[in-house]
Amino acid sequence: MMQHVHLVPEEEEEDLYTGYNDYNPTYDIEELENDVAFQQAVKTSHGRRPPITAKIPGTAAPRAIATGFGARPNLFSSIGRPMTGAVQDGVARPMTAVLAAGYTKAAFRGSSFDPIGQSRGPAPPLENRNEDTPEEKIRQLEKKVNELIEESCIANSSGDLKLALEKAKEAGRKERVLVRQREQVISPENINLDLTYSVLLNLATQYSANELYAEAINTYQVIVKNKMFSHAGRLKVNMGNIYLKQRNYSKAIKFYRMALDQIPGAHKEMRIKIMQNIGVAFVKTGQYADAINSFEHIMAESPNLKAGFNLILCYFAVGDREKMKKAFQKLIAVPLGIDDEDKYISPSDDPHANLLIEAIKNDSLHQMERERKALAEKFIMTAAKLIAPVIETSFAVGYDWCVEVVKASPYVELANDLEINKAITYLRQKNFTKAVETLKMFEKKDSRVKSAAATNLSFVYFLEEEYSHADIYADLAVSSDRYNPAALTNKGNVIFASGDFDKAAEYYREALRNDSSCTEALYNLGLTYKNLNRLEESLDCFLKLHAILRNSAQVLSQIARLYEMLEDPVQAIDWLTQLLSIVPTDAYAQAKLGELYDTEGDKPQAFHHYSESYRFFPSNIEVIEWLGAYYIDTQFCEKAIQYFERAALIQPTQVKWQLMVASCYRRSGSYQKALDTYKEIHRKFPDNVECLRFLVRLCTDIGLKEVQEYATKLKKAEKMKEIREQRVKSGRDGSARSRRDGSASSDSGQSSVTSAKGERLSAKLRALPTSSDPYEPSSHKEIDASYVDPLGPQMERPKTAARKRADDEDFADEELGDDLLPE
Repeated sequence: MMQHVHLVPEEEEEDLYTGYNDYNPTYDIEELENDVAFQQAVKTSHGRRPPITAKIPGTAAPRAIATGFGARPNLFSSIGRPMTGAVQDGVARPMTAVLAAGYTKAAFRGSSFDPIGQSRGPAPPLENRNEDTPEEKIRQLEKKVNELIEESCIANSSGDLKLALEKAKEAGRKERVLVRQREQVISPENINLDLTYSVLLNLATQYSANELYAEAINTYQVIVKNKMFSHAGRLKVNMGNIYLKQRNYSKAIKFYRMALDQIPGAHKEMRIKIMQNIGVAFVKTGQYADAINSFEHIMAESPNLKAGFNLILCYFAVGDREKMKKAFQKLIAVPLGIDDEDKYISPSDDPHANLLIEAIKNDSLHQMERERKALAEKFIMTAAKLIAPVIETSFAVGYDWCVEVVKASPYVELANDLEINKAITYLRQKNFTKAVETLKMFEKKDSRVKSAAATNLSFVYFLEEEYSHADIYADLAVSSDRYNPAALTNKGNVIFASGDFDKAAEYYREALRNDSSCTEALYNLGLTYKNLNRLEESLDCFLKLHAILRNSAQVLSQIARLYEMLEDPVQAIDWLTQLLSIVPTDAYAQAKLGELYDTEGDKPQAFHHYSESYRFFPSNIEVIEWLGAYYIDTQFCEKAIQYFERAALIQPTQVKWQLMVASCYRRSGSYQKALDTYKEIHRKFPDNVECLRFLVRLCTDIGLKEVQEYATKLKKAEKMKEIREQRVKSGRDGSARSRRDGSASSDSGQSSVTSAKGERLSAKLRALPTSSDPYEPSSHKEIDASYVDPLGPQMERPKTAARKRADDEDFADEELGDDLLPE
C-alpha cells in the first residue's frame, strides 16, 4: 500500500502565500510625475504610446492564446501591439472598443476630433406640413372649436353673457362643419363624440345663463336623448334647475327624480343636493309632507344647516310642536367641521410663531370658517325666533326652552342674543315693562352683552321721551364699550333732544370714527348741522349718506330741502324729481315740487305736480287753494268749484271757501246757483257782511223782492262791524297807553309793533272776496288744518342708533323691533 504513496520532497513544497507581498511597480502612482515614459504618453495624441522601456514590461511580447481547438498563433498589430483579447503572461487583455469614443483611422490622417458630429453643420429644416390634406384641415378645425369653447367659458366667468352665447353658437356651427368633413374622410364611428358633447353642453349652459330657457331645454334634450353620450342623464339636474327658475315646480321635481335615479350611490354629495332641491320644490308647491320626507332623509344621511333650517320651516308650516323641537335640536347638532378658536391663541412669546398665527387668522380658510359659523348662528337665531312663540303656551316659555337648548350646545354665546330678542318681542307686543325687566338682567353680564342691553334700554326710554333714563343707560352703554357706535349715537340723541347741538355733533362724529358705515350717526350729524345753520356741512353729510343709501327717500328729501334753503331751486327740483322716482305717490313731495316750479314761473309743471298731489292726498288745503286759484286765473271758474267745495268740507267753519264757491257760480253765469249758495251762507253766517252785499247785488240784478230785506240786514251788519272794530281799536289803544304809563322806558318800538298788528288784522279782513275782487289767496296762517307729511317735520327727529336702514318701509311694530337690535 505504501508503495503507491508519493511523498513530495521538502524542496518542492509550495508556499501558498508566495508573492503576496511582491510589489508591482506598474501600480506605483507616487512616481508618475518623475516617470518620463508616462509623461511622454500623456503628451502624445490619440493615445499612442512610447517604445517599450525596461522598467515597464512591454505588451508587444508574444503570448500564447489558448482556445478550445488548441494553440492559436499570436497576432500582432502593425506597431507590435497585441490585438484586443490577446493573452499576455497568462492574463487576457480586456476587450475594448475605441470607435464609439471617436477614435478612427482617420485620426491618423490628421482629421479633427469630432465625436458628436459638429463639423457636419446644423440639421436640415423640417419638412413643411401640407395643410391641404383633409386630415390637417380637420385637425385645425377641431382646434378652433376648442378655442371657441374656452373663449365662451371665459366670457361667461367675466360676466359678458351675450359674448359667451355668441361664441358658443359659433362653436356649434363649426362643430357641425367638422362632423360633415369627418364623415367624408373617415368612418362615422370615429367621430369625436367628446367634442360634440362639450359644444352642446356649453351652448345649453350659455342659453340658461342668458335666460333663454326654452332654447336651453331643447339643447339639453338633444344631449339626453342621444344614447351615444354616456352619463348624459345626469344633465336632467340642470333641466330641473331651469324648470325651478320658471316656477314649473312639478316638472322640476320630475326631472330631479329622473336625475336621482341615474346617479350612483357613490356620488353621495350630489344625491344630497338633488334631494335638497326636491324638498325646496315641494315647499314651493305647499306639499310640506313630501318636503319633510326629503329633508328628514338628508338630516339622517348627511345633515347640513340649510336642510335643518328648511325642516324647521316645514314643521312650523304644519304646526307640529314636538317635531319643531326635535328639528331645532338637530339643527344645533349639525357638525360644522370648524376647529377650535384656541388654536389661534399664541401659546408663547415667540415672534415667529405669532406671525404665523396672525397669517393663519387672515387666510381664506379661516374666513370661510367664520362665514360658516356666522351662517349657522343666523339659522339658529332665526329658527329660535320663529318657533319660540308657538312651541309652548307663551312665547316667554318658548324662548326659555330655546335658551336652555342653546346653552347646552357649542353656540352658548347665542343665549344672550336670544334673551335680547325676547325683550324685543316684548316691545313688539307693547309690553315695555317686561322688556325693560328683561334688559336690566344684563347689567351684570360681560361688557359686550351689557353694552348691547344698555343701548336698547336707552333707545326704549328715548322713544318714551324719558330722556333722563335714556341718558343714564346711554352713559352705561358707552362706559361698557367705548367703541360701540350705537351707544354713542344714542348718547348724541339724548343731547340733541336737550338742544345742545354742538355736543351732540361731537358724539355723532366719534361714532363715525369708530364705524364709518353707521348711517344713523351720519344722518343725525346732518340734522345737527342743519339746526346749527351750517348748511354746507349738513349737505355734505347727506350727500355722503346718499352714496351709501342710494334709494333712501328721507335722504333725498333732506338734500332737496337743503338746496332750497341754499336758494338753489334748480338743484332742489332735480333731487325732488329723484325722490319721486322712488316714491311717486308722496303727496308732500309732489306739492313741494309744484311750489318750486310755481316759484320759477313754470305754471304747467306746477299744475301737473299739484294735481298729482291732490290725487294722492285730496285733503291738503294749500294744494286745493292753489288749484282753485289756477282755474280762476285761467278763466275756468266752473272747474274751480269742486276744489273750493272740497275745502269747505274740510273746513266748514271757514266762510271764505263757501264764498269762493258762490263767486265761481256768479262768474260762470249761474246766477240762480250763486243766489242759492249765498242764501245758504247767510243762513249759516247771518252776520257776514260780504255775503249780504252779494245778496243785495244779485237780488237787485234779478229784480227780487227780498232786496229790501237783505239791504236792511246789511246795514245792521255793517254797523255791528264798525262797533266791533272801534272796540278792538279802543282796547288796543288802552293797552298801549297803560304800557306807556307803567314803563318810562317805552319807545317807538311798541307803537311799531301795534301798528304791525293792525296792519296784519286789516290784511286778514281784506283777504275776504269783495264784489270787485272775487278771489284773493288767503294767508297760510289762517288755515286751521293742513296736511303734515311724514317726511316733513317728523324727519327732524334724530334717528335711533339701532335703525338699520334709513329707507326701511316695514310696519311700525316691525321697525320698532329692528331698531332695538344692537349694532
